[in-house]
Amino acid sequence: MATKALAHIVATAAALVVMTRLIPGITIDGWYAAFVVALVWGLIGLTIRPILGLLTLPINIITFGLFSFVLNALLFWFVASIIQGFDVAGFVPALIASALLALVSYAVSTIF
Repeated sequence: MATKALAHIVATAAALVVMTRLIPGITIDGWYAAFVVALVWGLIGLTIRPILGLLTLPINIITFGLFSFVLNALLFWFVASIIQGFDVAGFVPALIASALLALVSYAVSTIF
């Protein structure tokens, strides 16, 4: 179990560093900030995202689940606002990055 969590954190941090090179509008100061963001992103995914997912269930049903992308982007943007050394310039970069992080998380879950 600890190996899976560690793999998620390392993969998320690596994906964040790569995203700064690929997505204009996302900047991160270094590997330390990337690991902090990965930890906070994981904690938010375990605590806040399920609560917000339940609260936004009606709009998520109406939009056939597409609102979950918006919710993830807003949470990603929120993480950028609370961690120094990590900046997201707007909603669109946050949306792209959160979708890519979801793919990375899916890949790591499939492997481990």
